[in-house]
Amino acid sequence: MNPNWQWQHPNWRPGWQNNPHQAYPQQQWNQPQNWMRRITIYEAMEIAQQQVQGEIVKVELEREHGMLIYEVEIMTQNGVKYEVEIDVNTGDVLNVELD
Repeated sequence: MNPNWQWQHPNWRPGWQNNPHQAYPQQQWNQPQNWMRRITIYEAMEIAQQQVQGEIVKVELEREHGMLIYEVEIMTQNGVKYEVEIDVNTGDVLNVELD
């Protein structure tokens, strides 16, 4: 086998290394414009407080089951502590539980 042989996609065009979109011109790149957007820690805190009213005592960025989440711990006026899990990429509330 020739050591210099490389597989090329049938639609390959020279110069694709600089712009992969030129290599496959007919392929649709339908990614939403904010597909890499992540919410900030401040946005996560606001989202968590919409779920549980109280004082935020701790916020952590963690990886659970392969996805990044914010864990926001909130202490209510009654002294009950809740943990709110928020998806970093979407801002969706994943879980609210007593801590």
